[in-house]
Amino acid sequence: MKLKYLFPLFIATVALITSCTDEDSVTLLDEIQVSSSYVSLPEGGGSATITVTAQDSWTAEKVMTEKDSVKWLTISSMAGSAGETELTFSAPSTLDGRTAEVLLHCAGKTQRINIIQGLPKISEATVEDVKAGPDGKTFRVTGVCTSISNTEYGNWYLTDETGTIYIYGTLDAKGSEKNFLSWGLEVGDEVTVQGPKLTYGSTIELVNVTVIKINKSLVKVDSVENEVLPVEGGEFTAYLTCKGQGVSVEIPEDAKSWLSISSIESAGEEVVVKFKAAANAGGDRGTTITFRTTDGSKNYTTQATLSQKGAIVKATVAEFLAAEVGDTQYRLSGVITNITNTTYGNLYLRDFSGETYVYGIQDFQDKGLKVGDIITIVGKRAAFNGTPQVGSAVLESVIPVTAATIAEVLTKPDSSQDYYMVTGEITEVVHEAYGRLYLKDGDSNIYVYGCSPGWGATGDARNNLLATKGIKVGDTLTVIATKGSYQGVAQLANGFYFSHESAE
Repeated sequence: MKLKYLFPLFIATVALITSCTDEDSVTLLDEIQVSSSYVSLPEGGGSATITVTAQDSWTAEKVMTEKDSVKWLTISSMAGSAGETELTFSAPSTLDGRTAEVLLHCAGKTQRINIIQGLPKISEATVEDVKAGPDGKTFRVTGVCTSISNTEYGNWYLTDETGTIYIYGTLDAKGSEKNFLSWGLEVGDEVTVQGPKLTYGSTIELVNVTVIKINKSLVKVDSVENEVLPVEGGEFTAYLTCKGQGVSVEIPEDAKSWLSISSIESAGEEVVVKFKAAANAGGDRGTTITFRTTDGSKNYTTQATLSQKGAIVKATVAEFLAAEVGDTQYRLSGVITNITNTTYGNLYLRDFSGETYVYGIQDFQDKGLKVGDIITIVGKRAAFNGTPQVGSAVLESVIPVTAATIAEVLTKPDSSQDYYMVTGEITEVVHEAYGRLYLKDGDSNIYVYGCSPGWGATGDARNNLLATKGIKVGDTLTVIATKGSYQGVAQLANGFYFSHESAE
């Protein structure tokens, strides 16, 4: 969960005052007391000292945040014994105000100390300035609301001539959360906000912003028809209200090859714009259309988004990893090698070409999936902190794989449909390139009629597993295969690699 910070001075002051009435305040704790629970450090750098009176040994802890390890704050001692101790807090100079919290733990109780250095400064800035600025600094930015993603907390996107930034949380006129709708903010409105910058993962945000001014747009999208178009194409319609001097329409360059304006009709302030989308032979695609107007001195914009279903692209894991992040749907098949979250279905999927992380499978808990199962999913090429992953995954099919000993497999009937995960020691390699070998488990032996590098391998891609991974006689090999036989002798067929352990 993201931490949300309230940096305006009056909020900080109220927090410091009210902390004196908490159960952990200096007036209520017998185990540990401080001469002051509020420490102010000079903006130009310096120190401040308080007295700690404890009935037992104690430890100090800096409260870390997602982006601030509080390395700028130095504490003279991180632990102490019973009695009185002088505790000094120091910090170098800073150009911007900053705050921190220190916890003193003693005999199961916690005393909180609030640290503040300087006063937060608010800078008039562009989106580009914010992105280049330090985390924690408060900025004031003016731009157009281009998209709203959450109407309870007030999460939305602000765009100016230099770029776009995400607004994570919008306070109402009284400084309270979860009341975003009270502003009546709409896509296309020009807004001036101020708040602290935070970088969360790869996303740069302004957090819990205060709204300074809203300049209502002279053009807005009232409704749309066919927001999601079918593969074969069709018509998308946007209904607008325009109080400016006419409407211009902007289709992004990368969408002009498949999307065009078919008509624009106006009656007073009501404008209807119709678009024609061509058939889609590729993956899912979408775009954002911009509508503009002017009052003669200032320009106003609003936007509408549309998407179009596309053909699902069948891909190997390697091909998927090489693809760009986007809305194209990919069909991937492979074996589950690890499940990292059993609630949401976060797991690793591997085929002969590589392995990828799957960030959840829809309704995973109802699927009964386990490590070793062979699955086919459909999902988007996504990424987190630059690392590829499958997003919005849906399970299409599953081939259950049963873990079994060699002795158990020998009792099973021949079947090309039932897969088993079998582990044994390699006692002989018959054909290294094809991975034909014998496995032994206890007193049981079985012939493996070929072991490919992974699920989905065909042709030459099936060969050279042993040499590639340095697998040899004496190593322990785990394969997934079906039970077959040749001239009455049992064997593992259609086998592929799962894991191995070197005898060395």
